[in-house]
Order: sequence, then C-alpha cells, then structure tokens
Amino acid sequence: MSSTERRSREPIGREESPQARADLGHAARETLEDYTLRFAPRSYRRWTPMVVATTAMGGIAYLADFSIGAGIGLTHGTGNALAAILVAAVVIFVTGFPLAYYGARYNIDLDLITRGSGFGYYGSVLTSVIFASFTFIFFALEGSIMAQGLKLGLGLPLWLGYLVSTFMVIPLVVYGMKALSKLQVWTTPVWLLLMVGPLVYLVAADPGTVDRWLSYAGTGGQGGVNTASVLLGSGVCLSLIAQIGEQIDYLRFMPPRTDANRRAWWTAVVVAGPGWVVLGALKQAIGVFLAVYVIASVGPAAAAEPIQQFKAAFDAMMPSWLVLPLAVVLVVISQIKINVTNAYSGSLAWTNSFTRLTGRYPGRMVFVLLNLAFALALMEADMFSFLNRVLSFYSNCAIAWVVTVATDIIVNKYVLKLSPHAPEFRRGMLYAVNPVGTVAFVAASGLSIAMYFHALGDTLQPYSPVAAALIALVLTPLMAVLTKGRYYLRRTTDGIAEPLLDADGNPSATLYECHVCRQEFERPDVAACRTHDAVVCSLCLSTDRIGDHVLPASGGAA
Repeated sequence: MSSTERRSREPIGREESPQARADLGHAARETLEDYTLRFAPRSYRRWTPMVVATTAMGGIAYLADFSIGAGIGLTHGTGNALAAILVAAVVIFVTGFPLAYYGARYNIDLDLITRGSGFGYYGSVLTSVIFASFTFIFFALEGSIMAQGLKLGLGLPLWLGYLVSTFMVIPLVVYGMKALSKLQVWTTPVWLLLMVGPLVYLVAADPGTVDRWLSYAGTGGQGGVNTASVLLGSGVCLSLIAQIGEQIDYLRFMPPRTDANRRAWWTAVVVAGPGWVVLGALKQAIGVFLAVYVIASVGPAAAAEPIQQFKAAFDAMMPSWLVLPLAVVLVVISQIKINVTNAYSGSLAWTNSFTRLTGRYPGRMVFVLLNLAFALALMEADMFSFLNRVLSFYSNCAIAWVVTVATDIIVNKYVLKLSPHAPEFRRGMLYAVNPVGTVAFVAASGLSIAMYFHALGDTLQPYSPVAAALIALVLTPLMAVLTKGRYYLRRTTDGIAEPLLDADGNPSATLYECHVCRQEFERPDVAACRTHDAVVCSLCLSTDRIGDHVLPASGGAA
C-alpha cells in the first residue's frame, strides 16, 4: 500500500455486521478526545512543550508528599527521613528518564511502552492493574486529606467529606487533555503561592525552627542515621515511582521534536518527566519540617495531616479569621489538581486491561466510576491511619515494574540491542506474553513482597525495596540474553510499506483510513488487515474478538 493511500479497498474476506461496525465506530470516536488505548497523533498535539510540561507538573500538586515525609520523619527522625527521601528521589529520577523520553518521543502512554519493553500484548495487563491500583490508592489518600480539611474548616463529617472529594472530580475528568490542560495551568500559580509562602515566612521569622527540624530524632528517640531506617523510609517514598505513568499520560501529547524546539522539548521532558521527583522530594522534606513544627501543639497523630500543618503555618503569619479558609482552599485546590489526574490515568489503565482481555470497549467513563468506587472504599476504611504500611507494600510491585521497563529500554534496547529500538504496541505485532519482562517483574515483586512480610527473616525485611530493584535490574537483561530476544516481535513488518518514523525520527503523520471504523489515523496507529486489502487501526485490532483482522505470525508481509 502506498504512503498516500487514504481509502479502504474492496474486502477480500469476511465483512463485519452493521451493528458491529457501528459499535466499533462509536468506540473509535469516543477515544479520539484523549486517545485512550492508542497513539496520540500529531494532528491533535497542538500544545507547546511548556504547556504540556505545566499541565504534567500540575498533576503532582498533591499533599500526600507532606504526609509521607511527615510519617517517615516522625518515626525515624529528620536525618533518616532526608536520607531516605534522597535515595528514593535518585532511583525515581534515573528510572523515570527513559520512560518519559519514550512517552514524549513516540507519543504513547506507559502501558503501550510496557507492551513492547519486555511484557508482550497481554503480559502488560499485570502492570496496568498495578498502575490502576496506584491511581486509586493515591486518590483515596488525597481524598482523605481533603476530607480532613473540610471537617476542620466547614465541620463536615469525614464520611461526607469523602463523598464530596470523590464526586466533585467527575465533571472535570469527563474530558481529556483539552480540559485538564486549562485546569492545571490556571490553578498552578495559586497553589505554589499558598504552599511556598508559609514555609518562607516561618524560616524568616524564626530561624530556630530549622535547627529544631534538623535535630529531631523521631518518636522512637533513637537519633542518628542508620541503614535500616533509611531503607524503610525510602521504601515508602518509592511507592511514588509509578507517578511517572501519570506524567507520561500528559507527555505523550508533546509536539514532534525538531531543531527549532529541541531545547524547549528536552527541558519539558526532563522537568515534567523524571524531574517531578525534585518537587516531590522537596515537599516530603517540607512535610517533615511542618510536622516537627506542629507536633508540640497537635500531637504525633495529627502532625502528619497537611491541613494541621498548614493551619499552624498560616496561623503564624496572618489574622486568625483568614487561617482556616486559606488552609481549606489549599487543600481543595491540591486535591482537585491531582485527583482529576488520578481518575483520568486510572480510567486509561483499567480500560486498557479490560479491552485487551475481553475485546470490548465499554467507554472510559465506566472505569472512571470504577476507579472512584475503589478509592471511596479505601477512604471509608480509613486508609490514612495505615498509610505507610499500604505504601510500603505497594512500592515493591511498583519498583519491580518501573525498573524492569527502564532496564529493558536502557540495557536491552541500547546496549544489548536485543529489544526493538522503536516501541511496538499493536496487536498482532507482539507476542501475547514476553518472558523477559514478565519473569523479571513477577520474580522481583514476589521475592521483595516475601521479604517485606518477614518470610526471609527480620534482618532482610527493610531491604525489600532494594531487592525489588536489583532483581528486576539483573533478571531483565539476563532473560533477554537467555531468550535471545525472540519474544519481542511476533512479526517484523506490519504489511505497510511506509516507515513508522519520518526523516526526523518522529512518528509519521501520514493518514490512513481504518476499513472497520471508517476513521482516519496516522501511520503508527494502523496495520495491514489479515482478511482485507486495507488497514485496521489499533483499537479495532484490540476489539477484534475472533482475530479476523490480526496479522499471522510471520516475518513477511500480509
């Protein structure tokens, strides 16, 4: 088929029923708002790198960092907390960089990257569920923080606050990138002012607060920096390693990289990709600072609550009548900014998994509501009271996943050259399961979780995050070598003569019409059809329950 072909040819195989074609057309049209399950085309990516970066950074406005940092600091002391935060930040930055680059360069989300980076078409369902869990766990955490603010400021009971924090995001998350970019850009300046202002004032007004913060030994009173405490703390912080998935959900809308925008493009990718952890680590450190500041007045239990932290900080710098309203405004803005992202990204992950397993696309809003239901259940179960235990357990799975994919990109693609350089995500082009990433992930997460639950002894328990990272780091290239990379690609060509990438290495913008849903898609989102002399888009391949359009396993053209 020529590179300019834009129409379907006459079918040479079985034709879809009118109802099936109508359903597929509806599914295709619905996904075109935010390109659920698929490549984000150049025609849609009209934002500048700075707008995309600002939108992505707006998604890390959450207050959970303050709680996480406070919890570690209150338990292990400031020295151990700062060391733990630094260790986790370095790991998150290093592993997040290749993922962010691939998302921005090839305009696909982390699930699509994972498929072609060691997991296979169905194998990455495992990690999609892990990521979906991340989104509703942190939605519940942020919703709990907002409910605490509404209780303190407006007197709402917690259960009602949970409901308010859940349902208020639904109107905002119905739409995709267009609506979210406007929300994040307009609310970010207000959020930054409310967050940074109190900290600057406290340090300037009473420099002694810095000394008290640095010398705080923790509720255990042990003092000093020790390896076990640092690793236990870093395990909690590393639960945030999956945040890179939410950053990529925005970075996939980056414009093509050109000579003219190269500097702005790279700046946006680094700052809004792995760079999110710099602000995240600072917020965690500030959380320790504010917890130490308020612990004498509110006690250890409440000192980890951001609403209490900022109430005390605002109280020191402004009239009392203004304190609670501003604290509530900060909590509400933060919760909205992050939880629209959590609900949006979680719905993408659930939709990806369901559509691949069942061949049906019920619509993203179904999974928005499902994700919110899980989050609300966690809130009603008072997740905030056992926050660190939930995050420590979860971090083992998240670390194993992200390190496996990052290692496949860095080592298997660029060093060993056993993994295809350009990511592949289309059904028919990939094996159902690739043992490279799947085995590495299952082994790393399984053994680290066993260590976390003391199955390998009390001495090794604090090292479970290290084990998750090291096992994934070693097994991923080892499995690629043992399998000789043969399970990455089921086919070496998709049956279309035109290359996937243009002369600048960006995904080609040439349009093709899918003969199933009759919509036009750019070159990376289509493949030749098995039974028709035409092309099929990636979503219609995913929803082909009988495999009528899926290319056979061979190296030749269809």
